[in-house]
Amino acid sequence: MPNPHGSFIWYELLTDNADAAERFYGGITTWKFRKAPGSERDYRLIAAPDSEVGGLMRSPDKSMKPIWLGYVGVDDVDAACAKLKKLGGSIHMPATDIPGAGRLAMVADPQGVVFYVMRGASPESSAAFKPNAFGHCGWNELVTSDPTAALAFYGEMFGWTKGDAMKMGEMGDYTFLSHHGINIGATMKVPAGGPAPMWQYYFRVDGIDTAAKRIRQQDGQLMHGPAAVPGGDFIVIGRDPQGATFALVGPKA
Repeated sequence: MPNPHGSFIWYELLTDNADAAERFYGGITTWKFRKAPGSERDYRLIAAPDSEVGGLMRSPDKSMKPIWLGYVGVDDVDAACAKLKKLGGSIHMPATDIPGAGRLAMVADPQGVVFYVMRGASPESSAAFKPNAFGHCGWNELVTSDPTAALAFYGEMFGWTKGDAMKMGEMGDYTFLSHHGINIGATMKVPAGGPAPMWQYYFRVDGIDTAAKRIRQQDGQLMHGPAAVPGGDFIVIGRDPQGATFALVGPKA
């Protein structure tokens, strides 16, 4: 895994209906799907036009609501888990080897936000996070109950640094996250009456208005947008028919 420690390297949808999820996301994005070779759990790989960026599968835990999760690449999964626990995080699934894929663990930060840490087995770099490429993740947004504590935690874990901040009135600051000099996302406080703390991943589409229309046509829920964001792009936040929250970013068309 040549990606630097602390890089987002994969994205995954855990759902209660993989067939329906594949139809829904295939209808609103450029993604193509195929079953992972040798998969015993019907793990499906998600491909952007130029490379694979993630996967989807039926959640092994029926009590877990459908959710998008991100994978952060680390140099040593076991060492990362030990450090995470010392910093107040928790382990949801202990370090496990996945043949042909690598070693991973499902964890949560001190505010309860779930994600994976992974040491990938591939000798090639992951391009799952590639901000300006269609079908790839373009932004990683942490909505948390304690942005100050979250910044300290992720900084200690992965070397992320605090970037510029935008004032958002009563909602507080929208603070950028930087990794090796590149803005990879941002963190903000959960708004009053908002969702539980979570990571939100914005996947790039070639037209936000078209995507919003298709979300409605396929029984998805449009929760926010289309809305303009700095830099000329527009975003939507939605909920798929199985209940997973997702986000898209792209031009106005």
